[in-house]
Amino acid sequence: MKIYEIQERDPQILAELLKVWEASVRETHLFLSEEEVNKIKTYVPQALSGVEHLIVAREESGETAGFMGVEKKRLEMLFLSPEVRGKGLGRQLLQYGTANYDVQELTVNEQNPGAVGFYRHLGFETYKRTDHDEEGNPYPLLYMKRHGN
Repeated sequence: MKIYEIQERDPQILAELLKVWEASVRETHLFLSEEEVNKIKTYVPQALSGVEHLIVAREESGETAGFMGVEKKRLEMLFLSPEVRGKGLGRQLLQYGTANYDVQELTVNEQNPGAVGFYRHLGFETYKRTDHDEEGNPYPLLYMKRHGN
């Protein structure tokens, strides 16, 4: 697996990452309706283009297996292809983010228990909870910081 920061955010890489995002969300965000997934999907390319650091994980075959976005010591996004979930790639990406960008904080959907448990296992603790997401939808968010920070 090769993990590196994307410098050129051309339409081809954005399309690849959007596919990974959609497959990941359909696997892990079971609380979202089809309509909501499709609505959010329209905003993802903008988020991918705008995040300060966009890091991609590629398999030896060249297939994109996952990605994360980091901004100001904050993990803004981390998505994995369903085929690679549970195989250590999320940990590798987060460790890369911590080592290279000093990731200290993140926000996660409370209704995504796999992600919540993953971040807790890697040393993040909840310091704040909201009943709604940033768009005002009824999806509770957990704000987490690395333990000891």
